[in-house]
Amino acid sequence: MIDAERSILVVAHAHRDETVDAARRVITALRSAGARAVLAPEDLDELRPSIADLGDVATLGVDVPVDDIELAIVLGGDGTILRAAELVREGMAPVLGINMGHVGFLAEIERDDMDDAVRRVIDRDYRVEERMALHVRVKDDTDHVVYETWALNEATVEKASRERLLEVVIEIDGRPLSSFGCDGMVVSTPTGSTAYNFSAGGPVIWPTVEAIAVVPLSAHALFAKPLVVGPEHTVAIEVLRRNQGTGVLWCDGRRSHDLPPGARVVVRRSERPVRLARLHPAAFTDRLVRKFRLPVEGWRGPSALTAPVRTAPAGEHAL
Repeated sequence: MIDAERSILVVAHAHRDETVDAARRVITALRSAGARAVLAPEDLDELRPSIADLGDVATLGVDVPVDDIELAIVLGGDGTILRAAELVREGMAPVLGINMGHVGFLAEIERDDMDDAVRRVIDRDYRVEERMALHVRVKDDTDHVVYETWALNEATVEKASRERLLEVVIEIDGRPLSSFGCDGMVVSTPTGSTAYNFSAGGPVIWPTVEAIAVVPLSAHALFAKPLVVGPEHTVAIEVLRRNQGTGVLWCDGRRSHDLPPGARVVVRRSERPVRLARLHPAAFTDRLVRKFRLPVEGWRGPSALTAPVRTAPAGEHAL
């Protein structure tokens, strides 16, 4: 018997056979436990040709509103987890990532532990960790808000044309800091510090630290170093009117908006965090070592004998 009070969202792309098989196993396990499996409309359309028995699977937003989703099980890498966070943004459901890719920094567990993970979801044997998100607004040159969105990892302002630099001025709490030409700017959360921010030379920030990182991309300026500000501060990036080209705003690599000269991007802490489901308490240091395959041979710390650091298996590489 299906318990209509327990609706679990399953998020998976049908582009890889192993992901389709994983989705089939998760849906079957949820069904056997009496919970209702839910799929987003696009996932249902993609999986239907590969999974025959989807008759009792509900559709998100049609059969089940997002407020009724208890938890989202995500089968994929960080991109799929970001999409799941977008799907449940208007509700309270935490997101549990099962890594089907390579790094999967946001994922809680690897695919080999999937069956145990589903069992623990059914038993509600997990804790919820809240991660800071960003609230992002775009204003036009008359200071009217023309676009509003959010980001878990980062908001980036980038040049739209390869040939030209983007001329910007950076502002913190309503005060100008510096102007320069650059390829763009990354404004990152601690969660996103191991994503685009990391590739751009920004600092790795522990998830327990509440902060916002501001990192220039290939800036032509003396004072264009990564900045870390407190979560109470507001960061603004203004696309100067003297630009001959335009810019573009990207949030988590998923949502975008064009930025003509004079546009202004205002970023502050969102009042609504993203909720991640966690099964295993683990030190963030160990996660860094495992995901980026950092060398720790020769370590003689106090817990070296009782808590060895597990490095990533061969074939698992950093992005």
